[in-house]
Amino acid sequence: MNRRRLCLGAAVIALVLPLAGCVTVHGERANVPSVREDEAARVLANFAAVNNRVGKVYDAGGIGAVEAGALGTTDEAGLRAKHANHPDGNADFRPLAFSDSRYLIPRQVGWPKYFVADTATNRATGARWLLVFRRSAAGQPWKAVYVASVATADVPKFARDKDGYAVALGLSGTDLLVQPGQLSADYATYLGGSDAGTVFAAGPATSQLRSGRSAHAQNANSVTQYADQPAAGGDFTPVALRTADGGALVFFASHHQSRATFRAGYKLAIDADTKALMTGTPRTSVTLSHLADEAVTVPPAGGSGRAVFLSRVVGLVSARGE
Repeated sequence: MNRRRLCLGAAVIALVLPLAGCVTVHGERANVPSVREDEAARVLANFAAVNNRVGKVYDAGGIGAVEAGALGTTDEAGLRAKHANHPDGNADFRPLAFSDSRYLIPRQVGWPKYFVADTATNRATGARWLLVFRRSAAGQPWKAVYVASVATADVPKFARDKDGYAVALGLSGTDLLVQPGQLSADYATYLGGSDAGTVFAAGPATSQLRSGRSAHAQNANSVTQYADQPAAGGDFTPVALRTADGGALVFFASHHQSRATFRAGYKLAIDADTKALMTGTPRTSVTLSHLADEAVTVPPAGGSGRAVFLSRVVGLVSARGE
């Protein structure tokens, strides 16, 4: 029998096996890998199995077994809306499958811990998914909290320590252009109209989104107001991994609300999924609340580089009519 197995217990995170015997290294105090690679592979396989089971029948209550944070919130709302409109499930469901999976496992002290699965899927040709799994404490399940779909050519090269482990960065005190813990707030401020061009590169999720809002804020039938707020704390806490170029890939979330007020007599057209999530009666206004799940590369401070969005997945989580 493998000597490691002789020492495994419910609270054991990692083991050191000196000649004298087995010594437990506790994950809350020691700087240890967040997960073994074989366990990470089982976590990813279980994620696919549960997603396939709940996706086929639109089981919103079941997704919480493997998802939380930004990913879990948006998927739960989406499944709830789909189930309301298709109570018999999805007759055209195509099972999710992963291949060529790799794992970015950092050394970490304390809880929570996380790792990233970098994997090809049957849902995104020419792209890879980066799934962030977080575990809140020993004995608790691993849950996916962020997902990014990134073109294969754009997946960054990650820094590794001397033993091949990924390098985790903290929320503050780094050498980056913007601290990972500040990124969501800076993004919300930027979308609100602040000139944060020194932080974010131009693109669909930044300059184009902001100009598009301005262009559609008012027309003959409606006036739309926007409000953006950071998402932080708990399973919305950002995750940052050092990249080989000295920067980082940061996963974070943000809240976005729009309120459209319509002219008297205007006939509102609301899609079925939005109706399923709506409270109140939409007579003259509709307020939509979205949650965004984002991944950006952040360069080191002191240069001319800017934070670049690699992925932005946005989901409707609630709606209100008045």
